[in-house]
Amino acid sequence: MKAAVYTRYGPPTVVEIKEVAMPVPGDHEVLIEVRATTVTTGDWRARSLEVPRGFGLMSRLFFGIAGPRQPILGTELSGDIVSVGGDVRGFRVGDAVFAFPGAAMGGHAEYRCMPDDGMVAKKPASLGYEEAAALSFGGTTALTFLRKAAIQKGDKVLVNGASGGVGTAAVQLARHFGAEVTGVCSSNNLELVKSIGAARVIDYTRDDFTKNGETYDIIVDTAGTAGFARSKRSLKDGGRLLVVLGTLPDLLLGPARSMASGKKIIAGSSSPRPEDLRFLATLAESGALKPVIDRRLPFERIVDAHRLVDTGHKRGSVVVTL
Repeated sequence: MKAAVYTRYGPPTVVEIKEVAMPVPGDHEVLIEVRATTVTTGDWRARSLEVPRGFGLMSRLFFGIAGPRQPILGTELSGDIVSVGGDVRGFRVGDAVFAFPGAAMGGHAEYRCMPDDGMVAKKPASLGYEEAAALSFGGTTALTFLRKAAIQKGDKVLVNGASGGVGTAAVQLARHFGAEVTGVCSSNNLELVKSIGAARVIDYTRDDFTKNGETYDIIVDTAGTAGFARSKRSLKDGGRLLVVLGTLPDLLLGPARSMASGKKIIAGSSSPRPEDLRFLATLAESGALKPVIDRRLPFERIVDAHRLVDTGHKRGSVVVTL
């Protein structure tokens, strides 16, 4: 089968399409013929090793010291099941599904095996393969952080980086949970963020949300530019700062800062569950959650997809079709 492979860290050009061995499903696995996948910021960080301050050594240990331990990137995908293991009961050949390999990667290939009790779910009938492929990365990340914050109806929520993959999902999910949402983005993306449910938008190139006197129950920082030192005065007493993208000091100092300020800092990685995918599928089916797609590119142009993500200015997701 064809797969987009990288054997060394570096710019988008380290990715090459090559022939690799076809995976064979185990007893509790399904084999998915991939119809669409995405290039995410997770793929960018794994490929380039450009990570937040303090995580350099850990990223090397995780991804591979001398070179990539997993040569095929791709955190999310959608497609059709073409084979099932002997003990699989919940899926059958022909099912249209979407899946989230996450940190295990492997989605940038023509086929991918997934455990039948893992991060794989039936594709919502209302979504095409391209939209379904873009449902997991941003959706599960935003969902797990908002749940950690115990979001409630009526909360005032600000999403910093509201036009990205996680940001567009956070805006829609917060609105679904009954929050009043403010989105922070560039002037080019104001209308997009309004269209997906933000009651108010702030153009960060013109206005600083930390200086307008507004306070929020929850601030979601997906861009890494609204850390505690900058955002603390914009949080209500008992407010929660969700550090989706932050440095190692942000993670280590979070508990002490929370105790001293009376404002909770929630950092670390997300921890999605298979039922989260099914929940996202239900929301997508109802129209409450719609993946935002910046660009659709064929598999042969996956290097161009990486280049677009490297700019740091994608809107929603960059989808690659097979």
